[in-house]
Amino acid sequence: MTSPFAGLEVERALRPTAKAFEFDLDRCLSSVVALEARVSDDAFTAETLGTERVGNAIVIGAQGLLLTIGYLVTEADEVILTTGDGRRVPAHVLGIDQATGFGLIHALEPLDLPALPLGDSRRLRSEEVVIAAGGGGRAHALSGRLLTRAPFAGYWEYHLDEALFVEPNHPHWSGAALINASGALVGVGSLRVEQRTSDGHVRPLNMFVPSQLLAPILDNLARGRPAGPARPWLGVFAQELDNHVVVLGVSSDSPAASVDLHRGDIIRQVAGQRVTDLASFYAHLWALGPAGVLAPLIVQRGHEMFEVEIPSADRASKLMRRRLN
Repeated sequence: MTSPFAGLEVERALRPTAKAFEFDLDRCLSSVVALEARVSDDAFTAETLGTERVGNAIVIGAQGLLLTIGYLVTEADEVILTTGDGRRVPAHVLGIDQATGFGLIHALEPLDLPALPLGDSRRLRSEEVVIAAGGGGRAHALSGRLLTRAPFAGYWEYHLDEALFVEPNHPHWSGAALINASGALVGVGSLRVEQRTSDGHVRPLNMFVPSQLLAPILDNLARGRPAGPARPWLGVFAQELDNHVVVLGVSSDSPAASVDLHRGDIIRQVAGQRVTDLASFYAHLWALGPAGVLAPLIVQRGHEMFEVEIPSADRASKLMRRRLN
């Protein structure tokens, strides 16, 4: 079976070598498999995330438990895993956590692959060599380094207090494993981002979600339960621009879609609290209470200021229920 990542191999010069690590490199890399997910055309996320999604998943439990990045398997009707030796195994989605972005899945047939131990990214040193690994063994793994830890705010109402930014950029980063020098999993690949250097060049990086965020929610996710109370969600897509939060658009059939927010509107306040960036917007919104709470916003459109009250929702309530493959 051809790998879904054929043609996306890592340059040979960037691949890790076994002699650089004390653990069994090939055994460790075999714990990362390719993932393909199919979603119905009428799924809530089909328009934004597509109906065919390809990424990676990481074996973290001896009984076929795997960790991935949640957007790959959100509303998935079918999930197929491809191991390094070409076996194709169906899987079932157990749970997705909106706060961290993690997704947990279970293989429906034995994988017979080792589980990667969970590590703690807070122990990583910036000069320490790390491996960013996708499914497919050494040809899909690269040696890199942690460039920085920093907060990350996504335009889709998502925020991490401390994300991991790693270079060089992996060619198929979604759900990829970030592995430390001891062979432990310290992060899960989420995004490709760009950093402008002092000389004006653009450097591509990968953002990884720290693995230690999984431990407090693992039990609930494995049982198909919410990891915690749902945060209030509006369905606003926004960006930071000159210390302003500017609306890019709104998700269809979302709370924000009912109040006629426009592209270019500036969100000035949430419940009387000033908003200057995405982090403050989300912090004030989530501080209002659980999903369903009323969110009063002050919005600027051109030279006009006006107030809107948006009845927030649970984002998960818009998603199709999972079905067994």
